[in-house]
Amino acid sequence: MATREQKAQVVAEVADAIAQSSALYFVDFTTMTVAEDWELRRLLKSNGARYHVVKNTLLLRALQQTEQPAFDERMLFGQTAVIFAPKSDPITPAKLLKEYAGKHDGKPRLKAAIVDGALYEGSQLSLIASLPTREEIIAAIMGSLTAPVSGIVGTINSVIGGLASVIEEVAKKKAA
Repeated sequence: MATREQKAQVVAEVADAIAQSSALYFVDFTTMTVAEDWELRRLLKSNGARYHVVKNTLLLRALQQTEQPAFDERMLFGQTAVIFAPKSDPITPAKLLKEYAGKHDGKPRLKAAIVDGALYEGSQLSLIASLPTREEIIAAIMGSLTAPVSGIVGTINSVIGGLASVIEEVAKKKAA
């Protein structure tokens, strides 16, 4: 049995991890094998996310110490693991969870998620996973910014090409 000090330390560590995360994903891992659990942990870690199993009561205490939206504690029934998304990328863990669960018969199951301060139910994993990542948004903006420039360059090149053709024709007529 953990002492009161040990529990307080776990709550402080989890609260600190929550404060440093842009999103939290609460998953039910009860039907997963140890090999599947470790495979998911490695996948998430390689993408900058952290996977941590914590007692529900300690998790709820840590959530109360942070600026997270309140939610029904019944959402955290059974065993719960928390996936902490990095500050720079709140969406990639959702995409990884959806892809992983699709390959492993729906395991693990998302109980709830908090993404940028908004609470989502577990059934909304597809919605979260469909959101663009930070890199995708930046790429779209950069594409939008460069499109007008490339259009202008193409127009200038065609005008210069047309002007060169006219000059060439005039030179041919004067030579003849």
